Amino acid sequence: MPQDFTQELLQLVVKTSTELPTDVRQALQHALKTAENSAETSALDTMLKNADLAVERCLPVCQDTGTLLFYVKAPVGFDVPSFEKNACDAVAQATVMGVLRQNCVETLTGHNTGNNLGYGSPVFHWLFEERDNLDVTLLLKGGGSENMGIQYSLPDKSLSAGRDLDGVRKCLLDAVVRAQGMGCAPGILGVAIGGDRATGYEESKAQFLRKIGERNPVPELAALEERVLREANSLGIGPMGFGGRNTLLDVFIGVRCRIPASYFVSVSYMCWCFRRQNTLIPLMT
Repeated sequence: MPQDFTQELLQLVVKTSTELPTDVRQALQHALKTAENSAETSALDTMLKNADLAVERCLPVCQDTGTLLFYVKAPVGFDVPSFEKNACDAVAQATVMGVLRQNCVETLTGHNTGNNLGYGSPVFHWLFEERDNLDVTLLLKGGGSENMGIQYSLPDKSLSAGRDLDGVRKCLLDAVVRAQGMGCAPGILGVAIGGDRATGYEESKAQFLRKIGERNPVPELAALEERVLREANSLGIGPMGFGGRNTLLDVFIGVRCRIPASYFVSVSYMCWCFRRQNTLIPLMT
């Protein structure tokens, strides 16, 4: 009889939808302390009060509960189909409870499935390794921020961006400018250099598993993360595009191997409502 993980996963879904991670809340609190005008202060204060109410009333922090992405680390040989069924059951229950919006639409017909389940929803990413438990992270990716994602192919003459880290920097600042007033700033950039068009975006979203302030271990990439963060926050865009110094909360950059003909820079944008929670689930022996 396979182990049933439905209740643990339901708890994870509820927590992810209704409670901001500690590092994100602290980043917003720091942003509020450094706000330079009344509009910026008001926007950030409203975000934090909204987050408090969501926890108090067990309601979604944002009405757009978005795409559900499960990142699962599991033992080799683990029963994947049973787990994914449990996860789907948990998602359906959370939808009935109202902590997830009915957010899955069949593309051709426009029909809403009503329970957040359908082909491609939710999304599962698996990593198999030697371990005796499950490490499950759930990421909720809202549609407004998802629409701000963009992919560049270098060299890009319009940006004077070559195939180097300075060219990447120009792409990232362009992405921030394009997103201003949209995507619900202050945002977080998840970036992938390299890969193909599909794996680039996959890698860029995986960067959101890092905590605010966690730098890439590669010194050149860590320096680039800090520079882009600093330069983006000097653009004056601010929270929700109202102006100010807090346009981004962080920048996470990863890298993948590529083929010689391609040099992609894939940018995923996350809004201030950065919903990411993790749970460890013991396995029965």
